[in-house]
Formats: sequence, structure tokens, C-alpha cells
Amino acid sequence: MNILILSAGTRNKIVQYFKEAVGDAGKVIATDCSNLAPAIYDADDFYLVPRITSPGYLECILDICNKNNIGGVFSLIDPELSLLAAKKEDFLAIGTVPVISKADIIETCFDKLAMFSLLKKMSIPTAKCYARKEDFYRDAAADKAGYPVFVKPVKGSASININKVMSREEIEVLFARYDDLMIQEYMDGQEYGADVYIDMISGKCTTIFLKKKLKMRAGETDKSVSVQNERLFNLIKNFVESCGFYGMIDIDIFHINGEYYISEVNPRFGGGYPHAHACGIDFPAQVINNLAGRENPVNIGDYHPGIAMMKYNEMKIFDINETGIIL
Repeated sequence: MNILILSAGTRNKIVQYFKEAVGDAGKVIATDCSNLAPAIYDADDFYLVPRITSPGYLECILDICNKNNIGGVFSLIDPELSLLAAKKEDFLAIGTVPVISKADIIETCFDKLAMFSLLKKMSIPTAKCYARKEDFYRDAAADKAGYPVFVKPVKGSASININKVMSREEIEVLFARYDDLMIQEYMDGQEYGADVYIDMISGKCTTIFLKKKLKMRAGETDKSVSVQNERLFNLIKNFVESCGFYGMIDIDIFHINGEYYISEVNPRFGGGYPHAHACGIDFPAQVINNLAGRENPVNIGDYHPGIAMMKYNEMKIFDINETGIIL
């Protein structure tokens, strides 16, 4: 079975993991818009493609799938997930399965106000959000809210334009500078991350890996330690199955005064997934099973607690005279 990884970027480990899972039974092919994306050189083959916003991008990807008999395709960047979900039938028509949740839940994940409303409806604790700054000012004046708060885009990713603010004056400056902003309650507590797999055939949550986040860098987990928590396992399982997620997702959680708050849901491989993989969790193998028509067994919490992850920098070096890389 051949797998296509879109927008591979710097996610070398994901490419490597899928090559291990596929073995001699197929190839792992990667794409990116830059020939300086290191992950593409770990794939069996790669394609340089236009940016996802370029006309004809989808047709380009469909052509790659068709020519290479791709069994499953997924992306590693948020903006591309909506495109894959919306065009799922186009891929299925040529025999390629997008490894992704349904379009409606994908869009909810990328709209922080919509996710706030969903979690509130499900009676799951989450950070309070305000679509209008005037509503926050009213609650603040009534001692129902206070500073600091986060001001962030309603739709956004990678921690872009997210600001922790301490005053009304800062809020006014940011709202005057950027469009489509919201105010979110500041979560002052211990942060956890969950790597979760939901079987694409049965719809059951098969795997949950929990990690306590020790240090963050550029919006991603830099250091973490594995933990187990039955209360969180049950919360996450009920949440993802009720929402109808499929495949791999990443969830951010805060623990504050004895309560667990779901903060954000990323319907893709999280940046900290290598920690889970090193602890024996194998999402690529589960993806391959599902694409081959096999259900994965439910096996939540099958890993050891107390295993720490510490990221560090690696490099790929090429002679541009031989590779043809254009700077």
C-alpha cells in the first residue's frame, strides 16, 4: 500500500514511522512546496507542488494519487485539512482514502468560538470565550472575568497572532490592528497533551496517549513526560466518539483546581506525537490497518508512565550543486 504525506515540512519522524509501518508492501511519498523541506528526503519519493492556495493545487494532488496508486493520504498542516475533508469524495473516486475526520468537525476545530460552543453544549469544561470585546468588558466590570486574557484569531493555528494581554488598552490596540479576533480566558494551570486515534471503521477510540507538558516552544511541546489518568481517558474517549472524529487527533488539556478543561483540538498528528511513538504507540500501523479494511482493537493506556521526551535540533545537509536545490 502506498501512502502520500502532504506538506511534510520538517516532520521527518512521521515520514520515517510510516516507512516502517508500510515496509516492503508499498511506498511512502511526500509533498511540499519547498525543496528545502527536509522531511521529503526521508520519503521513498517526493513531489514539489504549488502552494495549497494556488489554482489547480487539488488537481495536482489527485494526479499524484492516481499515478502512484495511493491508498491513503493525509496532511500535516491545518489549512490543508479543510481542503481534504471538503474534497473527500474526489479522492475516494480514484481509490485514495483521506485519513481525516468529517468536514463539519474539522471546521469546528478551526473555529475557536464554534469549539467553545460545542464543548459548552456537551458540558465539558473549557476556557470561556468572547466574540465581542464589549461582552468581556461587561463581565470584567462585574467581577465575572479578569486579566490576563488571551487575544487570538477566531480561526488560526501555530500560535500566530496570539497575545497574552493585561489591560483594556492592549485589547483595543490588537482589535484595531487585526480582524476577526476573540478574547479567551487565560488558563493558569498544568497543561497536558493527548495523542488520540479513532478507528476509521468502527468509530471507536482505540488509543490515547497522555503526556504532561513540561516546556513549550513556538506552540509545540518541547519537553514532556508520559502519564496515565483514567478520568482523562474516559473524558477523551466519550468526547471524540460523540463528536465523530476519525483517525489521529491531538488534544490540549488544562488541569486547574481539580478540574480538567479541554482547550483545543487539532485533527491531525500533533507536534509531540514522536513521544507517543517512542513509548510504543503506533498510529501509522493503525492507519495501515484501517486502509486495508481491518479494525483496530481498543487498547487505551498501553504504555509506561514516567517516560520523558526532550526535543533537540537535527540537520540535513545537501550539496546544492548535486541535488539541484535552488535557494
